[in-house]
Amino acid sequence: MSSPIVTRRGAQQAKIQTRAMVKSKLAPTSSAASSSSTSTSASLTAAASSTNSGNTGTGIRKPNPALLEAKRRARSMLKSQANGGAAAMQESVTDIFQNAVNAKNMQRGPTALIYDESMSQHCCLWDDQHQERPERFTRTLERCKELKLIERCLSLPSRLATKDEILQLHSAAHYECLERTSGVQDEEAMEELCSHYDAIYIHPSTFKLSLLASGSTIELVDQLLTGKAQNGMAIIRPPGHHAMKAEFNGYCYFNNVALAAQHALDAHQLQRILIIDYDVHHGQGTQRFFYNDARVLYFSIHRYEHGSFWPNLPESDYHAIGAGAGTGYNFNVPLNAKGMGNGDYMAIFQQLLLPVALEYQPELIIVSAGYDAALGCPEGEMEVTPACYPHLLNPLLRLANCRVAVVLEGGYCVESLAEGAALTLRALLGDPCPPLVEPLQVPSAELRDALLNCIFVHRPYWRCLQLQQTYAESELEQSTDLTTQLQLHRVKRIWLGGPLPLPEPGTQRFPTRGTSAKLSPDVVARNAARLQLLRSETQLSVPAARVCYAYDVQMLQHFNLHDTSHPEQPMRIHQIHQMHQDYQLLGRMQPLTARAATTDEVCLAHTRAHVNSVRRLQGRNEEELQQLGASYNSVYLHPRTFECATLASGAVLQAVDSILRGESRSGVCNVRPPGHHAEADQPHGFCIFNNVAIAAQYAIREYNLERILIVDWDVHHGNGTQHIFESNPKVLYISVHRYEHGAFFPKGPDGNYDVVGKNAGRGFNVNIPWNKKGMGDLEYALAFQQLIMPIAYEFNPQLVLVSAGFDAAIGDPLGGCKVTPEGYGLFTHWLSALAGGRVLVCLEGGYNVNSISYAMTMCTKTLLGDPMPTPQFGTASQRPPTVAFQSCVETLQQCLEVQRHHWKSLVFSCKLPQSALTSETNNNEDFLAATLQQLNISNDDAQGAAGGAIAEQSDCGQERPSGSKPKVKVKTFTEFMAEHKEALEQQEMFAIYPLKSCPHLGQLRPEEAPQSIKTNSACGVCASTVENWLCLACEAIGCGRYINEHMEEHCRRERHPLVLSFSDLSVWCYECSAYIDHPLLYVYQNLAHLDKFNEPMAWTHSCKKRTDGRYSTDANPHDKDTDNTNGNDHDSGSSSGFYIQLERNN
Repeated sequence: MSSPIVTRRGAQQAKIQTRAMVKSKLAPTSSAASSSSTSTSASLTAAASSTNSGNTGTGIRKPNPALLEAKRRARSMLKSQANGGAAAMQESVTDIFQNAVNAKNMQRGPTALIYDESMSQHCCLWDDQHQERPERFTRTLERCKELKLIERCLSLPSRLATKDEILQLHSAAHYECLERTSGVQDEEAMEELCSHYDAIYIHPSTFKLSLLASGSTIELVDQLLTGKAQNGMAIIRPPGHHAMKAEFNGYCYFNNVALAAQHALDAHQLQRILIIDYDVHHGQGTQRFFYNDARVLYFSIHRYEHGSFWPNLPESDYHAIGAGAGTGYNFNVPLNAKGMGNGDYMAIFQQLLLPVALEYQPELIIVSAGYDAALGCPEGEMEVTPACYPHLLNPLLRLANCRVAVVLEGGYCVESLAEGAALTLRALLGDPCPPLVEPLQVPSAELRDALLNCIFVHRPYWRCLQLQQTYAESELEQSTDLTTQLQLHRVKRIWLGGPLPLPEPGTQRFPTRGTSAKLSPDVVARNAARLQLLRSETQLSVPAARVCYAYDVQMLQHFNLHDTSHPEQPMRIHQIHQMHQDYQLLGRMQPLTARAATTDEVCLAHTRAHVNSVRRLQGRNEEELQQLGASYNSVYLHPRTFECATLASGAVLQAVDSILRGESRSGVCNVRPPGHHAEADQPHGFCIFNNVAIAAQYAIREYNLERILIVDWDVHHGNGTQHIFESNPKVLYISVHRYEHGAFFPKGPDGNYDVVGKNAGRGFNVNIPWNKKGMGDLEYALAFQQLIMPIAYEFNPQLVLVSAGFDAAIGDPLGGCKVTPEGYGLFTHWLSALAGGRVLVCLEGGYNVNSISYAMTMCTKTLLGDPMPTPQFGTASQRPPTVAFQSCVETLQQCLEVQRHHWKSLVFSCKLPQSALTSETNNNEDFLAATLQQLNISNDDAQGAAGGAIAEQSDCGQERPSGSKPKVKVKTFTEFMAEHKEALEQQEMFAIYPLKSCPHLGQLRPEEAPQSIKTNSACGVCASTVENWLCLACEAIGCGRYINEHMEEHCRRERHPLVLSFSDLSVWCYECSAYIDHPLLYVYQNLAHLDKFNEPMAWTHSCKKRTDGRYSTDANPHDKDTDNTNGNDHDSGSSSGFYIQLERNN
């Protein structure tokens, strides 16, 4: 029997390795090393013994990669034994195909669905036009029933959350406050209570239904983590992501998703949970619960408009990236314009979310699925079509071992909500993503800026975000060309929001009626018509057969008569077929009867002279065949070559027919000889006829297709396919291959990144050339998300053909790369979102029969909908960047630079500033306060005013000292007030005057102030480092109301009303419920300023600074200041006690 790898060099090197291993057994510590390498090298050793006699005299050749891998693992194990590292030893002996082996018995599990009909009871009794109404829930269920989705799901019984489960995150007072409303029929009292909370109504059933929503979400997560369901959806209300520890907010009472995540952390001991929140409103409640926790990565996409959109919080901007251990694990993508659509949201997922998710390696994914960014929603005013939501969800479904829970949040256009949610459930059930009816729009300029800002602040923490190049400030100053300037991204933060929430709950009143957003009748009518058209044209019917399968034993008859160890040998497809049988896949697919392609069909891609020359091989003797084969580049010929080659092409055409006739959704072609090197007029590189090229031309001719995508991931460039279609705009050819600057087969410049096609086909050829060996799952995944998928979505193919060579697989003797079988499965899954799932995987190269068998099997299992182990991207990211990764980044940068001129979706390849934001900027600090801290209103030359480019200051290219504020655009106070005069007069913007004194200042003893104040000190109760305050009476440190409220609790308990903010150095009095600005406070503020900025705080009070620190506690201390020698009465407006509050009451 032929060995798995049969190359001369492999045989020779196997013998060398065998001798070395036998010799090593003499050492006491070598026995384990020998056993660890057995599984990888035993078959290779046997092959060496049987074939070595025919390979003598060939000299020392390059070692076989699979054997080198076995030897490396053995050395690693010996080293770990010497160091006593049992865990490391266990890692070192893991089979490189273990994940694929583990996937053998993994078949698609059920999709769980949980809901409760009683959730329709929750409604607003005093406002029957309220947008958070029962129809949101009932219509969603109706649409799921119309599409016959509910009957396909595993129905879970709903349950109430226990009090203990709620108290894991919410306070007892919060729980009891809502509990007291249960069954209360007094509408007036309930409306009065609700007026103390932002966007809240309470129904007699609200308490119970809130428990039911939280309990159902926890139950869904439990089912996924115990393996009883593969994925699932909770169609519930009330929503939850705005609910905070002790505050109802934004229609939310208990935070369903946050509670489920905390339950997974506590009960199931998970270490990595990804929460994706695409509700159009920022889920500030969820963010706050996990802001310091690296075990939860929170990723929110929300409308922001520089703070002018609800909930109007600075912490919703991109700069809030987490704190403490959670730094880098909080992502906000703020959408600063209305009308963003499919192209914008797809770009966020491809450019940021998916790369980060792959590197993070979550064990569970929870989606806070709000549909208020959907077309027609009056609240969001975005334009995401319902059919886009499955495309957003699809790439996530093979991460986290397929454990994905979707939990309903907002959405206030009932039709788009119901359709979007139903199509989401359909995607969870494994149905293909419906083709998008409308062309994908180019990402907007506002989205581009927001996304690049996010990438900029997170680059220090994520290796996958290193693709953008950087520029120094001097480059920006010297650039005069507008095009060049546009490629230099300038990181900005602008605040146009309202006043920050008052520090004390209950001090502000909120409207309770007429709060629902409204659109004009014309806009409503246009949206309704567009939604109806989209629904009617969205194709949801799919064939019953998931996968068709093409294979014929006659294709085994083509082999090398003079070299039985030739890598392109019959065992390749035989072993693939055998593994499909072992994995019990054959019976789950629709078998195809292979047929020979006709001469006319082959001539769709080849010249008739070439076809005839191959036909004439029949009847030739071995010597003639050898001589003729030697006249080509890397080709051998056999008397049955023509028969096998036409059979291979015909089998692929059979699969094309099956897919395009609607008989099967997708296909797998286990065929040989391969085809992608075959030129139109001659064979090349083991290839006779170009199977995939023939199939593409056939689909164009027979089915009138206008857009066909060919993705070629064979490790060798598909020169033949490229040349056949280089002038054809109907075929987009994308090849990712090893290139080595033109030195790797097939050699020459044709495979380089700058070869983009010719004439009408210019731009429809995309080469991604690797210039180093060793590329693995991570590098290929980045290529897919940064280049292949964005271009493919913009192209919008009607059919996807995959030239699936597996010689980039780990262990291949020719490729030298490290892509795993599960990696190929993941890439196949991503491609299956295109063309309504019409994907055909056609075998090309791959010469380790173990590697290609596992890889092709994983692709097939993916198309069948089976779960698979997630590739271990995170392991690679934990090590220093490899040479391969660095070369990958360089290649992708070059490709993006060339292809952005042909594909409008590639707008994110510009340069980012070299400087990094400081920790203050990165933490959840009020940007408005940060800028106003620099604003001295007595001096028109002072720096200040919100907005402006961070990079505009002279030292923007340098790192600022630790604790320094972000520098902002210089604008004088006079200019600022003049610019906003109208807004001030119309009360759209107003000023907050702090109290000049308060009766509690007498409690302070400035002469007993501490020697220093550490502004990075943690809360004394919960150890939080975010939004902390210092008690000026006893120096206790506690967190603010938006974290865990420990400072407020301390001050109420100890009756110490005055506290100093570590964020902006302001002083708040809890008893007066106001900010205080008084010279007595300077000693404390100055100590904090010295620690924060390494320099004294400027004296800006109207009175003269005293050496003893004693000042009158009157409102105008300078009137009694005996040291005020100049005798001038200073106007109180010239002091620092003036704060600009930017408010847009839209």
